[in-house]
Amino acid sequence: MKIAFISTRGIPNNYGGFEQFAEYISVGLANRGHEVTVYSPHFHPYKENTYKGVRIKHIYSPETWMGSSVGSFFYDFLSLRDALKREQFDIIYEAGYTSIVPAYIWFDVKNIKCPVFTTNMDGLEYKRTKFNKWVQKFVFWEERMTVKHSHYLIADNMGIHDYYKEKYGKESKFLAYGADIHDDYSSEFLKEFGLEENSYYLLVARLEPENNIVMAIDGYLASEENGHRPLIIIGKTNTPHGKELVARYGMESSIRFIGGIYDFKKLNSIRRFSFAYFHGHSVGGTNPSLLEAMASGCFILANDNLFNRAVLKHNAEYYTTSAEVTDLLNNMDLLAMRDKKRFIKANLEEIRTEYSWEHLVDEHEKYFEWLLAQKAEKDGIYLL
Repeated sequence: MKIAFISTRGIPNNYGGFEQFAEYISVGLANRGHEVTVYSPHFHPYKENTYKGVRIKHIYSPETWMGSSVGSFFYDFLSLRDALKREQFDIIYEAGYTSIVPAYIWFDVKNIKCPVFTTNMDGLEYKRTKFNKWVQKFVFWEERMTVKHSHYLIADNMGIHDYYKEKYGKESKFLAYGADIHDDYSSEFLKEFGLEENSYYLLVARLEPENNIVMAIDGYLASEENGHRPLIIIGKTNTPHGKELVARYGMESSIRFIGGIYDFKKLNSIRRFSFAYFHGHSVGGTNPSLLEAMASGCFILANDNLFNRAVLKHNAEYYTTSAEVTDLLNNMDLLAMRDKKRFIKANLEEIRTEYSWEHLVDEHEKYFEWLLAQKAEKDGIYLL
């Protein structure tokens, strides 16, 4: 099969969840003999034309001077134009929809027979609080247009799957992200940050409003844990919300912003040795950082929503307000004694059975083969 991944910020990953996904799945499929291409913006630091058997196509993106909100529309348009005009792919996998919709409409994707388009719908994007109400309305329109124009949809969480089925009457394929369980954790990495094993709380996220970082911080500051075990926050602080958080809480002695960490051995070790881990994401599907926390053996405190419960089930402590965060933390030693080992064991087993990358490469390969079988049947070609 000839497969293209579009709308990521390239591989190897130095940005986020879709890029992590694209790296693992594309390399896994290439190792099985498929011809896989990942589109990458020209400013990505990796300049080679191949990566572990995957072809890289470097496409100009004006994001560096236009900003990501506008620049990504041009980057996606140019990537899709290249894929349609210069390549002969069997399948195009679209990672998210918010910047590809104009290109879908321009190229009349719904009436293209080849390649087959499948779109990962990510989370409920129009609910992201970083958008004002007009942008939210526009993004909701984009959602409807994607459902209309894409050949097939992918949901990375059963909550997302159910949403599209109920709202639009359209099926989507449930295919989650993945994570690996490692055995190379080292407490030596903690020394760089002045940390000790089992003596700090951890939050890893993009510093955006919908990840409810303020809720976790305010709940922590009002608790008896303030000044006992510090709260360590990992994520780039150069976002507008990140700057607001640093300005508001940066002088608190128990709150430490340490920026982004993209050395995964280091990051996973910091996860592994935390006392407990906050996961406040509320509008996405299956968040990669949640799976990585599960795989690292974290004791998870999670925002109570259908997406997080679909993944964690009963194996986390849940909260919906900062006051509930405070209550959890005031009883943390008791909760840890009662639940920590049991929750960690169950979450590790979930990663092994449902979210390992090898399993997900299998699932994506089967799905892509199914897509081509569906196309062949529509074209009147019956495969033996």
